[in-house]
Amino acid sequence: MSERTDAPGPLRRRGPRPLLLHLTLAMLRSNVSIAASSPWNPASPLWKDALHPALAGMSPAGRAAAEAVAAALRDGGTDTDPANFPGAFPAAVLAEALRQDSALLAGIAAYRRHPYARALPDPPTLWAEGGSRLLDYATGGTGPAVLFVPSLVNRAYVLDLAPGRSLLRWLAARGARPLLLDWGWPGEVERGFTLTDYIAGRLERALVAAVAASGGKVVLAGYCMGGLLALAAAARRPESVAGLALLATPWDFHAGAGDAAAETMARLLPLLEPALSLHGALPIDGLQMLFALLDPFGVAAKYRAFGRLDPAGGRAELFVALEDWLNDGVPLAAPVARECLGGWYGANTPARGEWRVAGMPVDPAALRLPCFVAVPSRDRIVPPESARPLADSIPGARMHTPAAGHIGMAAGAGAEQALWAPLAAWLEAS
Repeated sequence: MSERTDAPGPLRRRGPRPLLLHLTLAMLRSNVSIAASSPWNPASPLWKDALHPALAGMSPAGRAAAEAVAAALRDGGTDTDPANFPGAFPAAVLAEALRQDSALLAGIAAYRRHPYARALPDPPTLWAEGGSRLLDYATGGTGPAVLFVPSLVNRAYVLDLAPGRSLLRWLAARGARPLLLDWGWPGEVERGFTLTDYIAGRLERALVAAVAASGGKVVLAGYCMGGLLALAAAARRPESVAGLALLATPWDFHAGAGDAAAETMARLLPLLEPALSLHGALPIDGLQMLFALLDPFGVAAKYRAFGRLDPAGGRAELFVALEDWLNDGVPLAAPVARECLGGWYGANTPARGEWRVAGMPVDPAALRLPCFVAVPSRDRIVPPESARPLADSIPGARMHTPAAGHIGMAAGAGAEQALWAPLAAWLEAS
């Protein structure tokens, strides 16, 4: 018997992570929508007991709007008497829920079977310690050396994502000397690290190696959580730092709408303690769960949209490259997880001036360095209200507000215009 030519290919990926959580959220949303639509059926007692009298109590404009919705949902009917409403709305909600669920599953399947695979080779390693490496993207340019510090919870290669989507290679081609601190996978030693161990220890030793290799001061550039680490290192070692770039870096964790999210994060810490104690780290799926709380239905929406793309197109390939990176996370050392969730999110220690590294307060107002602060206006991970106070606190800081999201600013289709070119111009002028 010959092999089927239309058989699906093997599954290549496990994302989106954690898959069960995203499927459960989508299912709950569908079920709530279907249940909430039942009062719109005139056969339901809720219609007569609640909604129909409510229409009578509405203003004329409100009643007209409600009746217009009912009329539009009757397949083009014109009768606006709710008593004649045949229940098309619940049926329409059910059909839409099934369509969205089907589209989500199709999008996930398309992602898992996409042929894309990242194939960029790593540049030479300039320095290494434990699982961490300092990667040198120099190509012979004479521009400034820039040490990029990524987050501890995501792979460093988001800044070197793919051909044409690499901030580091783009800067190197324009004469700069980008260096990337790849934190690596936390081993037995790193799982006992605090933020002080990472900053006053590993990051500062990488900074010493960067200064030695470049022959002078270097610019520190921190992305997301890495911005906080770079800020603390710059405050502690100003003699080694020529400038500081903070890219989508949180500071006031209780600002604006982020207050509720921060409180939720902090309250989850006791629930995460069994995992922290067992693994010595917060596992990847635990971290992904925390990110999902910031936008519970965002993952489902973007996978539905992905399912409509041409899989051979550039947009689909970029989506897969970014999703592969998002799902390729790194566990977070337990002491750091406790400090971040309890201190940063719970007590808001950075904005309150209470965050200390090796006993030294991290005070952005004390910096006397050229600073570039990028605050993307569409950032859902680090809301602008959280990042903007940091720029306001640093004397003479230049704030840049691209119309982009947290990841799109760094590696999206519009990243060159949103961040790369403005950052390069600042580096050349500093």
